Order: sequence, then structure tokens, then C-alpha cells
Amino acid sequence: MPSYSYLSKEQVDHFLEYGYIVIKDAFTKEKAAEWTKGLWVRLGLDPDDKSTWDRERIHMPVHKREEVTTFSPKVMNAMVDLLGGEDRIDLEASTWGDGFIINLGTRDGTHIDPQDLDNWHVDGDFFVHYFDSPEQALVVIPIFSDIESGGGGTMISPDSIGCIARYLWDHPEGVLPTGLSFTPSTSKKTNVRDDPGYFSFLAEIKDCSQFVELTGKVGDVALLHPFMLHSASKNPLRVPRVIINPPASLKEPFSYSRVIADDYSLVERKTLKALGVESAVFTPTTERRRVVPKRIASHAKALEEEKQRLVDAGLV
Repeated sequence: MPSYSYLSKEQVDHFLEYGYIVIKDAFTKEKAAEWTKGLWVRLGLDPDDKSTWDRERIHMPVHKREEVTTFSPKVMNAMVDLLGGEDRIDLEASTWGDGFIINLGTRDGTHIDPQDLDNWHVDGDFFVHYFDSPEQALVVIPIFSDIESGGGGTMISPDSIGCIARYLWDHPEGVLPTGLSFTPSTSKKTNVRDDPGYFSFLAEIKDCSQFVELTGKVGDVALLHPFMLHSASKNPLRVPRVIINPPASLKEPFSYSRVIADDYSLVERKTLKALGVESAVFTPTTERRRVVPKRIASHAKALEEEKQRLVDAGLV
């Protein structure tokens, strides 16, 4: 069995079973306060007047970035264990930015079952997805506000990992990301599983039975398997939920056919377990490529507006 420098046996076992772990107190409240200073000015909203909260969820642009190694050494250590060593991690592509994701909630307090949420997706809107893609090696969720149950915490589905793994395995030609789901695959080949050529998360989530609401305190960080389906949840408490969602990337694609079994990373081990095999030789049949996310244009506009608000408020 491989040895791990940071993660406990309980954390390793939990990741292999459920595909996620939470690192408690991964960064300080002082660091969180420093980064969220001017947040409401950037938003152009009044934190004390909910009548100004005109949007349920807001994805903010990035003004500044910092390497994980300095922002949260605890998370960096955990990433090293999860991804098979620091030498495999692309640190420049794994920085954290202040592009906060705010869930302000709505006045509607109607309960919604997890399967009926309309935001289920996997991350990675900037590349064509393959079974071994290195661009989104982990889903990283640093928490910048205390999140109670019912307070808009991210909803995850641990048993969805196998669905995504099987789908990407069956589509070596690659799958394009769009919005909240995958578009039809880049090939019109009929799949042996009678796959219609696209993956409907809203349909597949109905077959999942495991759901976890991610709650936590300022400074906690959730680390999820890249194939973990997750969704924004409702926030009837209307206590602002503040997170960021930076990717963790690898220098090279995942490998599922390593000669030495102990060389598999924890993410690779979990993927193989979800697929029900001990190893798997995967070869993409099309060229790997990046795509330009639809959010780029709207974020550029929002960034200029936020900068002007900060100037007007004398914060820059």
C-alpha cells in the first residue's frame, strides 16, 4: 500500500469510498477577511438591505491570484497526497483567485429534493473532456463564510462519479463542455451502451442515491474528485454564502495503467474503483484542446465595473 505524508488513514479511506474530503481550518479567518474586504462594494449591493439583493447567485471575476502553497499549505499537502506527488501538479494552473461565488438565496423557502436541483454539473468549462484529462484534476471549494445546513452549501453526489467515469471512458473522442452540462460528444458514433451521444446530468442524477450538503466554517476547504457531480443548492436562510472554486491541474494526464500499483494517485485509485477495474489503458482519439468559456466576456465587463466601484469607494 502507498504511504501518504499528510492525509490520515481515515481521510484516505473516506476519499476512496466517497470521492471527497474536507480539510478543516485550511486557511485563517484573517486571510479570509483580507480577501473579502470590499466584497459588497464590488457587488454593488448593501449587505444590510436584502431588497438590493437582486440575484440569487453571483459568479464574480478575478482581481488577484495567489499560489496554493502560500495561501493554504494544508491544502497543498492534501493535494500532493491526492494527486500523487508535487511533481505532478501544475502549480501555475492551480492558483486561487478572488472570483467569489455568492449564494444570496431567495425569499422562496420551498424545500427542493437534491435530485430536483437544476444545477448539477461537473467542472471544467475551458477544455474538451476526456477520461484522463489533467486540466481539472480536483474540484476545490475554499469556504469564505460560515455555511449552515440550508444555507446554500454545495450539494454533491458521491455515487455519480461512476456515471461520469463510464461516460468519458465510452467517449475517447472527447466531450465538449457547455454551461451546466456536456454537449453531444465530438463523434456521431453509436455507443455500445446505446448512449444517445450526450450526457444529461438532470436525468442521470435521478439514478443517484448519495447526496451530501457541504457545510463548514470560514477556512475549511472541500476537495472533490473531478468527476463528482455537484450543484448549487437553495439558500432559504439568506445568509450570504461565499466560496471560490479554483481548479487543481496536473502537468500530464492521469494514468490508469501504471506498472507499479503504488504509483497510482488517490484520484486514479478512486476512478478505477468507480469503473470497477484494476487498470485501464485509455487513448484519446482526437487532439486535446482548450475552449473559450462563455463566461469570459461577462466577467471582463463585470471586472471593469467592480474596479470602478472600488475606486469610487476609495478602496484602491
